Amino acid sequence: MGPRPGRAPDLPRERGPAAMISGMSRWALLLAGVALLVGACGSDRRQAKTPPPPRRTATPPPAAERRPAAKADVAVIRGWADALRHGRVERAVRYFAIPSVVSNGTSPIRLTSRADVRFFNRTLPCGAKVIRAEDTGAFVVATFRLTERPGPGRCGSGVGGEASTAFLIRRGHIVQWRRVVEPAPEDEATGSAS
Repeated sequence: MGPRPGRAPDLPRERGPAAMISGMSRWALLLAGVALLVGACGSDRRQAKTPPPPRRTATPPPAAERRPAAKADVAVIRGWADALRHGRVERAVRYFAIPSVVSNGTSPIRLTSRADVRFFNRTLPCGAKVIRAEDTGAFVVATFRLTERPGPGRCGSGVGGEASTAFLIRRGHIVQWRRVVEPAPEDEATGSAS
């Protein structure tokens, strides 16, 4: 015999609102558990799209300490720059390792042949004279005074300006050549004189 119209269904053994809440609580817990189980199925932490927030530190990491570059590294950089400044592209090419990586304001480009290295050196419009070279720990950063040079292209208004390049040198050859922007010294950046 079914429930009569207008009458609440029979409750479990206990009667009244407490029994109804108790019964609902069990169902709510069961449904929540099932939802959690179903939601976790097929999940994989490696597929997370949102990276974790960056770790904050009380003080920023120290800037790379700069010290004078090793004489052997400076000799490689100076030899390359002198050869190119005098229009001796083939001699400049010999300072590069195969393969090597270059970036002249572009994404890194891998040079895998002498022809690639030759093309790269020919496309540099300016010659350069080494002003200073500093070891940053990972790279040697050389600062150059730009000059005209024999060959295709003209340095034009760049003559007399400065440019900096980060070099990675291994076994007497340039493995990486990356154009960098040097930050202005503090006293120039703030406008104060020392």
